[in-house]
Amino acid sequence: MFRITVLGAGNTGYTTAARLSLNGHTVTLGEIPAFAESICGIRNDGKILLQSPTGLEEALINRVTSDIALAVKNADVILLTLPAYAHKSFANECARYLTPGQIVILMPGTLGSLEFVRILKAAGTTGITVGEVDTSPYVCRKTGVNKASIFGTVTHLGLGVFPAKETDNVATIMNSIFPGISKYTDVLECGLSSINPVIHPAGVIMNAGRIEYSDGEFYFYNEGVTTSVSIAIQAVDKERIQIGKALGYKLKPVNQAIHEAGLGPEGNLYHSIRGSKILTKLKAPGSMQNRWLTEDIPYGIATWSLLGTSLGIETPIMKSFIEIGSIVSGVNGWEKARNLTDLGINDLNVENLRTFLKTGEI
Repeated sequence: MFRITVLGAGNTGYTTAARLSLNGHTVTLGEIPAFAESICGIRNDGKILLQSPTGLEEALINRVTSDIALAVKNADVILLTLPAYAHKSFANECARYLTPGQIVILMPGTLGSLEFVRILKAAGTTGITVGEVDTSPYVCRKTGVNKASIFGTVTHLGLGVFPAKETDNVATIMNSIFPGISKYTDVLECGLSSINPVIHPAGVIMNAGRIEYSDGEFYFYNEGVTTSVSIAIQAVDKERIQIGKALGYKLKPVNQAIHEAGLGPEGNLYHSIRGSKILTKLKAPGSMQNRWLTEDIPYGIATWSLLGTSLGIETPIMKSFIEIGSIVSGVNGWEKARNLTDLGINDLNVENLRTFLKTGEI
C-alpha cells in the first residue's frame, strides 16, 4: 500500500481518490486554493459515495485539503487528475514543495509531463521522477458534492516516464496501484498515444448542430461516431501515426488502443466504439465551449501539429479541425497551444531529443 496524493477534484480526481482509498491506500485529495470549492462537500468528513457496476460504496479519504504543501508532504506517488490547461499552474504550485524520490504522474498527460519537468528545472527542484499515462484510469463522472460514478475501468493503462531510464521502477509501483500497466518507450511516445485528442475535436465539430440542438441530450459515441465521422477521425489518426514514425515510434491505431484499454471490442474504429458498453453510455457536452475542444485542440492536436511541422510532417487534417474548432469554440487553438518551448524541446534535434528523454540530460 502507498501514500498517494490525488491533485484535482473533478471527475477523475474524485473517482480515483475514492477507488484507491477503498483499495487500501492512504489517500490525500488536494486542490489549489483557487478551486477549493471543488472539495467543500467532503472537507469535513472526507467521505465520497462511489457508484460502480458492482454497487455503491462509501470511501473515506484520509486527508482533504487545499494546502498543496500539506497535500504532497510525505506522498510516495502524486497523481495529477487535471485538465491539461491546469498542468502548468499545478506544476508551479508543487515545485517548491516536492522532495527528492517522489513520483509525479499526470493522468492523462498529453505531453504535459515535459512541461512539468521544465517547470521543476526552472524552479531548481531535483530528484523528482515525472510520468504520464495515455488515458484516464476510469470512465467516470463526479455526480454530486460527495458522489462519483464509475461506468468502466481501463484495464491497460499505458505509462511513459521521464527520464525513461526509470521506467521499470515506476512501472512496478504503478502496476501495484493500477494493475495492467504497459510501458511506452518514453513520455513523448505516451503523449502521442492519447485517445481523446484523436476522437473529440473531429467528432464534436462534425456533430456541432446536433450537439447544440440537443443541449447535451446526445450520446456522443453511440449516436455521433457514424461511419463518416469515423473516417474523419481515422484521417487525424493517420497524421498522428506519421508524426510518431518520424520519431521512431510505431504508434497503435486508435481503434487498437481503445480495444487494448478494455474500452471496446476488437475491430475497426466504428465497430470498436459502437460496440463499447462503456463509451456508448457517455453523453456529448452541451455546447461548443467545452473541454473536448478547448482542451483537446490546444493541448492535443495543435501540439502534435506543431511537433509534426518541426519534423517536416504535414498535418492538413489536424490543421483544418484546429481552425474550425477555434472558430466555433471561441478559443484560438494555435495561440493557446502547448508549444515546443513549453515542452522544453524546441532546440533539440531528434538525436538529442532521444537522449534527453532517456537520461534527462542533453
